[in-house]
Amino acid sequence: MKKLVLIFLLLTGFSWAQSGFEKGNELYRKGDFQAAADAYESVLKSKKESAELYFNLANAYYKLNRVAPAIYNYEKALLLNPDDSEIANNLKFAQKLQIDEVKETPKVGFRKMIEDFTSQVHYDTWAKFAIGGAFMVLLFFIGYYFSAITLVKRIFFVMMFVGIGFIALTIFAAIFEKSTDSLERPAIVFASVAGVKSEPEKQAQDAFILHEGTKVYVLESLDNWKKVELLDGNQGWIEQSAIRELK
Repeated sequence: MKKLVLIFLLLTGFSWAQSGFEKGNELYRKGDFQAAADAYESVLKSKKESAELYFNLANAYYKLNRVAPAIYNYEKALLLNPDDSEIANNLKFAQKLQIDEVKETPKVGFRKMIEDFTSQVHYDTWAKFAIGGAFMVLLFFIGYYFSAITLVKRIFFVMMFVGIGFIALTIFAAIFEKSTDSLERPAIVFASVAGVKSEPEKQAQDAFILHEGTKVYVLESLDNWKKVELLDGNQGWIEQSAIRELK
């Protein structure tokens, strides 16, 4: 009986979330972007999420010229669907509304070379490549095992080792990208103006000023303060209430 009740509640919750999502879409089509955003937010409050939901919510906030919520939700959508070019493109449009222009400081060294290589695709994609490589190795083995021609047999044998090397490379890339991603704590500034302090206290001098929509990376926490770093390498302490972490 308890299982039946649980299934009923799950189905009811899914149906309610779906109706809220569809209601938001209808309101968006009518041009009532604030009501659409409220409908999408109500779905999120029910602990339901998807890349499409975050994307539509971001679009609604973009129409309302709400910079920080738009960028935040585009970023959330990308976390769930990192290979979606439409989400990435809309995020770029939203970022043009930012006041702060932060230029990434070029990195050098062997680790940078590895990061440039592994970051070309998501770690899930690297894992899929590894699975595909395993199937290819299996096919090469079958070809090697059943081939009666010596030259063809040698070709399949060599291709098996090439495939094994490919699998090792993609597994390494997946693990490296996953570990790099798990260490990052990106956040979006939600305060219209936020002073980044040299020390974690209100009386400390401002190291620099940030505005809504700017992306930062959290390095550590202390009470209600977060030490953050920008892509240009600048660091400082910002009040926890001024930002919203993406993960």
